Amino acid sequence: MILAKQLVYWYLQNKRDLPWRKTKDPYRVWLSEIMLQQTRVAQGLPYFLKFTEAFPTVFDLAKANESEVLKLWQGLGYYSRARNLHFTAKFLAKEFNGVFPNTYKELLKLKGVGDYTASAIASICYADPVAVVDGNVYRVLSRYFGITTPINSTKGIKEFKELAQTLIDTSQPGVYNQAIMDFGAIRCKPQNPLCTDCPLANGCVALAKNQIKELPVKEKKIKVKKRYFNYLVVITENNKTVLEERKGKGIWQGLYQFPLVETPKEMNEKELIEKKEFTSLFPKEATISLFNNKDIIHKLSHQHLFTKFWVVKTKEVSEKMVSWGTVKKYPVPVLIDKFLEEFLNKKS
Repeated sequence: MILAKQLVYWYLQNKRDLPWRKTKDPYRVWLSEIMLQQTRVAQGLPYFLKFTEAFPTVFDLAKANESEVLKLWQGLGYYSRARNLHFTAKFLAKEFNGVFPNTYKELLKLKGVGDYTASAIASICYADPVAVVDGNVYRVLSRYFGITTPINSTKGIKEFKELAQTLIDTSQPGVYNQAIMDFGAIRCKPQNPLCTDCPLANGCVALAKNQIKELPVKEKKIKVKKRYFNYLVVITENNKTVLEERKGKGIWQGLYQFPLVETPKEMNEKELIEKKEFTSLFPKEATISLFNNKDIIHKLSHQHLFTKFWVVKTKEVSEKMVSWGTVKKYPVPVLIDKFLEEFLNKKS
């Protein structure tokens, strides 16, 4: 099809120089695709370089412990990606001797690998003619064909996948898939797309109908939940503190944090020290002060965390302690990492 030829021609002249583009090694392509989910290339690139230096092969990643993996991932967000990455590396090393499946259908069976990632690996590494559909592809196709079906609806996901599949250049599916993704990232951008001199301008329905800003269409977002976090930053006389690993299936599973008192609304010091979580942690006298006068608002996709850091000085606590000198070795959420940068600078 003419569209595929135009995109491939544009790509061969304009493609970005990226390390995972220089190989068909499925391990590196898999790493890059997992990292770039919900993440811009500029943000993901340094992480890719760190990961491939620390874990040059799938066996190296499999041998690492989860804390090592999460520490290297720290700041990239959506930490379930890192846990799934580690799980799949161990699975591949043990069950397949480190060899990746070479078809879309088999790749889909790997934990953390969905339609998009399986399509990318299969087409780029094994020339399996399966179309990728990510945010960039949705944008290009919805604008070019003037499609108003919401891209995050069941109908839209099916419709765009089927359309993308009819357009793919079966003689070079990996090149075509990278071409349409790069085109969406570089030219057909969400804001201020470069429509002037666009190679697809003559056939673009959205440009002809002045609908560039309206497309693609998304169904309304889920309501954002507000949560109130009160972190207890312990300082003992022998320079120790308390860090706890987050358990369960909520946000930041496997990362570490200071003891947390979560409340349904904002809380003052008097209310805090009456909480069971506080009194059980500090059986003896403690001095408390608020580090940040204004709540730090940490925004996640479907929730906003209104956060206070309470510095608590005491002789002893009822929990297992760690030395302040080792705190930076633990994988922590960005929210806590930013606090530590500021707090440790003032402390020193």
